[in-house]
Amino acid sequence: MTDPTRRLVCGLDLGGTKLLGVVLDPDDDGPPLIEHRVATPRGPDAVVEALVAMGHELDARARDQLGAPVTAVGLGIAGLVDRSGTLRYSPNLPGVVDLNLADRLRDGLGVPATVDNDANCAAWGEHERGAARGANHSLLVALGTGIGGGIPVKGELLRGAHGFAGEPGHMVVDPDGPPCPCGRRGCWERFASGSGLGRLGREAAHAGSADRVVELAGGDPEDVKGEHVTQAAREGDEQAIAVFRQFAWWVALGIANLVNILDSEIVVIGGGLVEAGEILLEPVRASYRELVMGGPHRDEVPIVEAQLGEQAGAIGAALLAAARA
Repeated sequence: MTDPTRRLVCGLDLGGTKLLGVVLDPDDDGPPLIEHRVATPRGPDAVVEALVAMGHELDARARDQLGAPVTAVGLGIAGLVDRSGTLRYSPNLPGVVDLNLADRLRDGLGVPATVDNDANCAAWGEHERGAARGANHSLLVALGTGIGGGIPVKGELLRGAHGFAGEPGHMVVDPDGPPCPCGRRGCWERFASGSGLGRLGREAAHAGSADRVVELAGGDPEDVKGEHVTQAAREGDEQAIAVFRQFAWWVALGIANLVNILDSEIVVIGGGLVEAGEILLEPVRASYRELVMGGPHRDEVPIVEAQLGEQAGAIGAALLAAARA
């Protein structure tokens, strides 16, 4: 028997490789009550079908395990999402463009639906239940294959005029830098993402200064990826740690630029690369202090690790849906 008076919400996080869904009680500060994941399909129709199927699956589990239905659904997705819940463009989902996912979810599930950028959702999750809780001006930077960002300000997400704010990865830091999939050159994420770490690792390998990294990559410098650099650095390999210091400078450059503009109270680092822990964060903090304008004369801005892990986007999407339902 279900309890229609209990409010449960569903959060979905659609990435390039997986769709992660959670159910939580927005009035309970605890972790998600249910989690489910599937591989990300290809093509707009398959994406919509997978999202609706995930919503039905989580609703069925909520009714069975928790005795209450899902009353709203939120979706976080990488790309440009406008205020109507339309995904205009996503670099990770080829062919999925100009698709109103909020309407499709609402029609498919029969409950209110909210759609936002995935990093916005992760930033909101960390603001509400994670590392930025209690902050009025926070910034989340998600370091993964690319770089995403979200900017909670005074209890609201800063979305800009059209809903597209929070794309720091495509801030140009070197006009003569490597090409970016967005069509420009020298975007921050070409230097400070997982792919950027891999590129720096390959450069060090070809220079003969990344022996353990090359060994982990199977012996070919061209096969070096960011995870090989990370593993070697965790082992204490000095050459890999040197690559991380170089990488951290690029991370700090972008953060300093953002803090110069936003005057953030706290910077939360999320995404897969944060698993490197202090190997990454310590040199980022040191370089940031040198790069931010007036560093010795301004208030300290903590640069901290995200707390919600890979669930951050789904948790944030669920909480946004609850707030708007």
